[in-house]
Amino acid sequence: MDDNEIHARISALVAEEHRLRAGSPSPEEHTRLSELEVALDQCWDLLRQRRARRDAGEDPDDAQARPVGEVEGYRQ
Repeated sequence: MDDNEIHARISALVAEEHRLRAGSPSPEEHTRLSELEVALDQCWDLLRQRRARRDAGEDPDDAQARPVGEVEGYRQ
C-alpha cells in the first residue's frame, strides 16, 4: 500500500467514524467505532514508518502494519 492508498483508507475510515458518531450509536456501532479507532491508529503508524524509511534513504515499501497490541501500546 502506498501513501495515497493509506490516505484514502484513512479518509474512508474517518468518514465512517463520523457517520457512526452523528447519531446515537448502538452497541454494535460502538464496537465498530472501537475497530475504526484501532484501524486508524495502524494506518497513521504505517504512514509514519513510511516517512521515516524514506527520510533514512530506505525503501518505504518495506514498512508493514504493526500488530494492534504494539500500536495501541504507544504512549501519547
